Amino acid sequence: MKVEVEILSKHTMIKPSAATPAHLRHYTLSFIDQIIPPIFTPFVLFYPRDANLSNEERVDQIKKSLSEALTHFYPLAGRVKDNSHVDCDDEGAHFVEAKATCTLTEFLEDPKPAEINKFLPFELDEVNEIPFAVQVTAFACGGIVVGLTFAHKVSDASSLFFFLNSWAAIGRGSSDIATPRFDTATIFPPVTLPSYTLPRGTDKDKIVIKRFVFDSAAIATLRAKYSTEDPNIQNPRSSRVEALSAFIWSRFLAATELDSNMPYSLCHVGNLRKRLDPPLSDNYFGNMSLPSGYATSRETEDGFHGIIIPMRDAINKLDGNYVKSFQKSTLGGSNFTVQKHENYKRGEVVSMSITSLCRFPVYDIDFGWGKPVWVGWAKLLYKNLVVFLDTKSGGGIEVWINLEEEDMAKFEVDEELLAYVSSAKVSAI
Repeated sequence: MKVEVEILSKHTMIKPSAATPAHLRHYTLSFIDQIIPPIFTPFVLFYPRDANLSNEERVDQIKKSLSEALTHFYPLAGRVKDNSHVDCDDEGAHFVEAKATCTLTEFLEDPKPAEINKFLPFELDEVNEIPFAVQVTAFACGGIVVGLTFAHKVSDASSLFFFLNSWAAIGRGSSDIATPRFDTATIFPPVTLPSYTLPRGTDKDKIVIKRFVFDSAAIATLRAKYSTEDPNIQNPRSSRVEALSAFIWSRFLAATELDSNMPYSLCHVGNLRKRLDPPLSDNYFGNMSLPSGYATSRETEDGFHGIIIPMRDAINKLDGNYVKSFQKSTLGGSNFTVQKHENYKRGEVVSMSITSLCRFPVYDIDFGWGKPVWVGWAKLLYKNLVVFLDTKSGGGIEVWINLEEEDMAKFEVDEELLAYVSSAKVSAI
């Protein structure tokens, strides 16, 4: 349904509860941080009415716990400067309060992904120096939605959920908070980059976002479809993410009927922390994820060997040597990220990028009044961008996909796609 949101206050800054020591006030961005486009990453959490706390009390609890959390994650209260560092000056996280005209139940009956951007404190291309911002929107029923924007230049998905669960734990009264590590620049030292403008996205007005839900039974069927009986394959059964990636890619190619003479590229974002030698803990804050692009054939009949095997090979190459080669190409003026963006912007390659947030603890974010009934994403700035989120019930996956209007009009009515898709309704509160 269409949602009307009224902003009540938008100029509040939540500062750390204790001042950041002088020796920590200059946080150097790593090489990977430097090459990340200057955009915001969204995340939204929906909570039902709480019988014991008013919304005013919940907002106060969010503010107080955020202030305490920012003492641990102090760069999020600073300001990003010159693609080189964060000035950890304790200026604060941007905080917005708002109210919606509908009830939470009405919204969840048929949640429209395009409406979710109304719950965010910034447009995703409204780039500024603020690393982190929050908007708390109250529904007419007493439910709330916590909308978050993170500067992607400062954190990847792993860091985002590390921070969110630490913040929520503080809200519940826990003092057992893991200490974040802010020294990724020692692992991936920053460089002096060639002069170019990092891409922020395409024309967002031509992009449409839709959400498709695949339940556990559909996922199981797809895993069987994208598996092999080849005795020489180490893991002949595809994973949930592998199978769904192959299926979405194949339906996109079939539905859009693109030029068969063009190159085709599928890309997954991989977390480097456990792939380095020695492996790093999840406490390392910052961007430690990179895209693993690989060419695929338009012929998708043998999806296991044609899509999944190249996918695995590309992801397995994500290690320290991969980062060094990435850095070398950047210093040579041929940055993969910029080149890739320019190629598909000019229509020279058919590319799709998939980010899986499956298995992240997205439904564990409990500030003291229970876990979210639903979590969601928002319309991004890039076409052919896909995000996977686990369903709350477990086993299923929600697919949030950004396509150009023309492509989405064909994709969303693809009969084979829809044969696997279940209801978009969110489970009852």
